[in-house]
Amino acid sequence: MTTYADYQRDRIGWFFGLSGGQLMFLALASLPAFWAISRGAWFSAFLFALVWLFLLAITVIPVRGRSATGWVFASTMYAVGGLFGWTSFRAKATQGRAEDLDTPDLPGVLQGVQIHDGPPHGSQLQRVAIIENHAMKTWAVTASVVHPGIGMKDVEERARYGEALAGLLDVAGRTEKVDEILFMVRTVPEDGAERDLWVNRHRRPNAPELSEVVNSDLAHGLTQASVRTETFVTIVVPETRIVRSAKESGGGFEGRCRELYLLMGEIEAQLRGRMGMTAVRWLTSPELALACRTGFAPGDRAGIVEALSLREKDPSVNADVPWAMAGPSGADATVRHYSHDAWNSVSATIKLPTRGVAMGALAPILTPSESGERRSFVVAYPIVPQSKADRQSGNAEWAADLAEGMNEKLGRKTRAKQRDETHKARGLDAKLARGNSLTRPYGVCTVTVPKTMRITEYGRRLDASVRRAGFAPLRLDLAQDVGFAASTIPLGTSLTRSGDA
Repeated sequence: MTTYADYQRDRIGWFFGLSGGQLMFLALASLPAFWAISRGAWFSAFLFALVWLFLLAITVIPVRGRSATGWVFASTMYAVGGLFGWTSFRAKATQGRAEDLDTPDLPGVLQGVQIHDGPPHGSQLQRVAIIENHAMKTWAVTASVVHPGIGMKDVEERARYGEALAGLLDVAGRTEKVDEILFMVRTVPEDGAERDLWVNRHRRPNAPELSEVVNSDLAHGLTQASVRTETFVTIVVPETRIVRSAKESGGGFEGRCRELYLLMGEIEAQLRGRMGMTAVRWLTSPELALACRTGFAPGDRAGIVEALSLREKDPSVNADVPWAMAGPSGADATVRHYSHDAWNSVSATIKLPTRGVAMGALAPILTPSESGERRSFVVAYPIVPQSKADRQSGNAEWAADLAEGMNEKLGRKTRAKQRDETHKARGLDAKLARGNSLTRPYGVCTVTVPKTMRITEYGRRLDASVRRAGFAPLRLDLAQDVGFAASTIPLGTSLTRSGDA
């Protein structure tokens, strides 16, 4: 079994687990109590001490992954958004106001997305979809990939796949342009659309009646027991990192496309090479619109597949999904789940266990518990710039040494967990010196079911699947719409850039 455990907290508190900002805030908050003591006002000092203890509690004690102040801020913003109607979305097409069918009409954090058709690319001269996010000032491209999986691989081959992933991140970091790489997997409920088309094409007029019964029973059984897996890879490039090289490539949109195509070539070489992808296809605008529509409404896939089949016989059939209708007809962001069209979704992030993660451990999360349930997750790898990584490595090592020294002077025993974090912090500098890239990976998983099913029950089943995989689930309350967009819609939505979360 290949296990990865070489990760640590993003920041190590150097004063009994407190960061510098937290320590400064608590130190300033304690000044009124000491001032009252110096004046002999003991009752006032007692009141100020109670206030300081309250500030200590809301600053230090985490509640479901956030501090109390974070919950207050998030709840206030959610209440304000609900008051002004920002948490509800209604598509322009449902109101008869859709003017340009090529303009995306998407909810929430996806409202700032614009899709461009890039210049002809590759031997087939396909026009790759270029995703521009005006709100985040980023560019992105998405590829549909196929991988044979690692379920039947031995330990050595799994280790090679892990090294290949590390090599991919190192290559992306050396470009100094790629900001994040996202791997998204969706298990789509099997609707039997392809099988029905195949049976209709190969049905014989003189076939016995028993064959019809057998085909019907097979279709019913296979549809309920089967799922279809879709995998996407998205690379995200900030405008600030590409603007200078884009000017050297001709400037404007064309220059940015040339730079993105160069990055696509480097990433594709790594995906097809050591990572073992058997197919890598960069999505065009119609293909990306189809992926977005089936992300919001999984039940629409059967009708789209049938339309694509009819277009092979009759070119006049329109099987494309316009971007004005690629999103949901309506969506509402509630506290505990996300409602879109006739579906409800629950999203949760996963916390990495201290003992490490085995390759392939996320497989139970993708296994639906019942027919009609859709599971999806995204594993994101934000790449830290080398200069920032060196600075953070130095700060982490200094904080670890300072915390260890203070524990020795105060006679406080250093716990085993703290010793492991200190060892990892000291070893990070050596890895950066060898040319490795620093990344902060995170994962978000989502379950989607029709509104006729109880979403709270399936949310608990998702949490149980996460725990069965060896992780700890953390429900993304008050941010369900962002979690759904990041884990289900392959448009490069991230939880690391301010504005997305």
